[in-house]
Amino acid sequence: MSRPAVRPPAAPAVKSTTTSTTTATATPVPASATTSGLGSAADGGPRPLSANGSTALTAAAGTAPTAGATAALPGLPRALSSRARTLAGAVRRRCADLARMESPSGDAPRLDALAEELGAGFRATGALVRREPGPAGDHLVVEWAGQDESLPHLLVVGHHDTVWPVGILDEWPVAEQDGLLSGPGVLDMKAGLALLEGAFALLADLGQRPHRPVRLVVVSDEEVGSPDGKRLVERQLPGAAAILGLEPPHPDGRVKTARRGTARVRLTVTGREAHAGNDAAEGISAVDELVDQLVAVRGLVCHPGTELNTGRISGGSRPNVVAGRAEAELGLRFATAEAQRRTLDHLAHLTALRPGARVRTEVLSSRPAWPERSGNPLLRHVRSLAAVLGQQLDGAPAGGAGDTNLPGARGLPTLDGLGAVGAGAHARHEHIRVDELAPRIALLAALLAVPLPRLKDRPTP
Repeated sequence: MSRPAVRPPAAPAVKSTTTSTTTATATPVPASATTSGLGSAADGGPRPLSANGSTALTAAAGTAPTAGATAALPGLPRALSSRARTLAGAVRRRCADLARMESPSGDAPRLDALAEELGAGFRATGALVRREPGPAGDHLVVEWAGQDESLPHLLVVGHHDTVWPVGILDEWPVAEQDGLLSGPGVLDMKAGLALLEGAFALLADLGQRPHRPVRLVVVSDEEVGSPDGKRLVERQLPGAAAILGLEPPHPDGRVKTARRGTARVRLTVTGREAHAGNDAAEGISAVDELVDQLVAVRGLVCHPGTELNTGRISGGSRPNVVAGRAEAELGLRFATAEAQRRTLDHLAHLTALRPGARVRTEVLSSRPAWPERSGNPLLRHVRSLAAVLGQQLDGAPAGGAGDTNLPGARGLPTLDGLGAVGAGAHARHEHIRVDELAPRIALLAALLAVPLPRLKDRPTP
C-alpha cells in the first residue's frame, strides 16, 4: 500500500523571535520529500525552528495557558492549527487506507503487512523503526530524535490489531458520510496511528523536531490483553518523562485519566463422555458442570468494583454424547487493585461441584487498575496547550483498559485517549469525526514540540 503521499502545499514560513533578538525563518519541507504515508523532510530531517535552538513553544506548570506558552514564538499556535487543517485531508485518507488493511488479533501475516506499512510511514517522518517479533504478529518500536537528546524520552503507546474478523470489510466497507468516517478498527485505533504520523509530518513541514526524544511502541496483541506486547511497553518505561496513549478519547473528546483493571480468564472443565441414552449415569457432563460453575462465579465476583462478562462458551460434541469437555472465557474489570486481587484469588480456588469432574482456571492476560489521582500536572499541561490552540479539553476516568494501565498503575505521569474523536469502538457503528482530525493533529504536534512542565516525583518502574 505504500505510495507517494498526497502532500498539500507547503506551509508559509514562520518567523521566530528569541530572547537574544535573533530571528530565523522555518524552511518548509518540499512536497517531493515523501515516499510513504504522510512523509517527512528530505534533507536530513527536521531542524530546530529558531536560530539558537529554542523550542517552538514554552509553557510552565501552573501558569495561565497564554501567559508563557507562546513567548518564544507567538505565531506558532496559529501556524500549527492552520497547517493541521491543511494536513487533515491526507490524514483522513491515511485513516481509511489503514482501516482497509484488516488486522485481527492473532492473524500474524496481516498484522505483519500492516506493521510494514506503518513502519514505512513513520520512517518517512524521520524515525528509526524496528520490528520486534511476537508469537501472533510483529510489534513496532519507533524512535524520533529530539532537540535535546539528554532529556528523558516521551513514550507513546498504541496497537495495530483489531477485534474484527477477516472478511468484515465485505459487509461493512470503510465509508464516509455526514462528516463521519466509519469502518472496522478506524477508531480503535488506526486513526490514532495516522494522527501521530500527521503530527510528525506537521512538525517537519515547519522545520521542527520534538523537544525531547520520542519513542512509540505499537503492539500487535492489545485487543487480547497484550500478553506478549506488554513486555515491550514495560521495557520502555524506565526513565520515561511521561506516557501518552493513542486510544480514542471519550466520545465528547475528553482524554482518559484513569482506567479499570482487567483480566481474561479461561475456565476449563473436564468430565467423562458416555452415551447419553444407554449409559448416561456413567458420564460426567462438563457442560452442566461449567454452567453451574458460571452461576457460582457470578455470585463470587459480583461485588462492588468488579464486573464480569462471560464472553465465550464452548463444549461437548453431540446431543447424544455426555460432554467430556467444556470451557468459557471470562472478561473481568476491576475498579481497584484489591478487587482484582480478591476476585482472581476466588477464581484460582474453584473446586468441582460434581464428583469426578475437574475445573482448571487460567489467567490469559491481565492489566492492573490505574486509579484516578488528585492533581494531575500532565493533564493541566495538555489542557493549557489545547487552550493556546483554541481548543477546550478535559479528562475523565475510562471504563476500558489498555497498555497505559501499566505506567498509570505505577504512578507514572500518564494520559490516554489522545487518538481520534468518535464513538462505537468494538461495535458496528464504529466511526471517527472528520472535523476533529485537525485539532488532534495540532494538539499532538504541540505535545511533541513543547517542553513538559515539572511533573511530580514518581517511583522508578
